Amino acid sequence: MIKKIPVIDLKQHQAVSGKSGNRDTYQLLKTVFASSSNPVEIAQGLKLNGADEMYIADLDLIESVGHNINDIKMVNTILPVIFDGGVKNCESFDFFIDYAYKIIVPTETLESIDEMKKIFEKYPKERIVVSVDIKDDELYAKNLDLGLVEFKEILKEINPNEIILLDISGVGTEKGYNKKLLEEFKDFKEKLIMAGGLNKESLNELEAMGIKKVLIGTSLHSGEVKLLD
Repeated sequence: MIKKIPVIDLKQHQAVSGKSGNRDTYQLLKTVFASSSNPVEIAQGLKLNGADEMYIADLDLIESVGHNINDIKMVNTILPVIFDGGVKNCESFDFFIDYAYKIIVPTETLESIDEMKKIFEKYPKERIVVSVDIKDDELYAKNLDLGLVEFKEILKEINPNEIILLDISGVGTEKGYNKKLLEEFKDFKEKLIMAGGLNKESLNELEAMGIKKVLIGTSLHSGEVKLLD
């Protein structure tokens, strides 16, 4: 069975949801797993329903307008957290490592490929997840002058254990996975965690194609997709 990793985004200590990465328009998350948008309550509900880890993005940290780092630490005592705090370099990775069990290195915020290599030299691969952020079918990387093809070559060199393939344009839309993108990354199939716009139908297709893990938010929190189905 394909593994569904629950997703929440945090803003001002509350879980929020939105579409296509338009963070200014995000609203408080309504979820079947809790009666509020409190991340600790949601984590407890997820655990009761069979989750054994969860993904959290701290939107305040990523946008450099604050942080929810203490909430992350608390949730990590309930469910192991795969954490996206907008790692820029090895120094920021050093800081986050005490707050969650896996830390995401996202192309969106990474300062340079050298910094990513430093992280992989310093820490075990089990603690690192690379997020390939895609917007409008192109690599979304504010500081990297690279395209998808060049970044794929770097991934082959570094050889991470896990790679999130995140189609930001699809987030919250439930329109299904990006077939073109998956085709481009088929060489990494065993390592991939698909994310962005996934629905019930796409989960069945991805499982049939041999994808082992997905990140899932909107359709899970609405109750359309069950964690353990």
